[in-house]
Amino acid sequence: MNLTIKNIQGGDAGEHAVAFEVIEDNKGNQAVHDAVVGYMAAQRAGTHCTKTVGEVSGSNKKPWRQKGTGRARVGEKRNPIWRGGGVAHGPKPRDYTKTVNKKVRRLALLRSMSERIKAGDVVVVDAFNLEAPKTKDFLNALNALNVNGTVQLVIDDANRNLLLAARNLQYVDVTTGSDLNTYEVLKNDKLVFTKAAFEAVEKRITQN
Repeated sequence: MNLTIKNIQGGDAGEHAVAFEVIEDNKGNQAVHDAVVGYMAAQRAGTHCTKTVGEVSGSNKKPWRQKGTGRARVGEKRNPIWRGGGVAHGPKPRDYTKTVNKKVRRLALLRSMSERIKAGDVVVVDAFNLEAPKTKDFLNALNALNVNGTVQLVIDDANRNLLLAARNLQYVDVTTGSDLNTYEVLKNDKLVFTKAAFEAVEKRITQN
């Protein structure tokens, strides 16, 4: 499969033959699910914490005697039933990270990229260089490329002018070809790659 390469003025700049075989069947659906769940789990801070009966303040003395008062028996005021008491089986700090092996991640990236290419949501430009860090210039480039909706911009290296120009736009995410993951491929409406970044993704997918 070939992709048309554009320049940031919207003109054609040649073609690029996709180095990996685009998946046509349902292969990789489970890998995509596992990769996305693993990514989302890794974003969780896991800092939630509640106090148990042994951690809340208060005496462990019985509030009243066991029998003869007409009230329900109680052992201490720190018990979970009472206001101000400890929390029974409450959340504690933990690590939510899920292990997803390299082959599954690679298959998930291949599957997600295949779907976006088949849907026509991938745009490849020869280079995305701005002379100044101006959001207006960046928007003009997106308009010339006929890119609408939310955008995942994938570049080959950290371009200061580009990062500064894009950071004001809430609907634009920027990453590099070496860091792109399955969640980012699926998240936005359009994916805009520089040619070097697309080749970096191809290398990740086709490596043994």
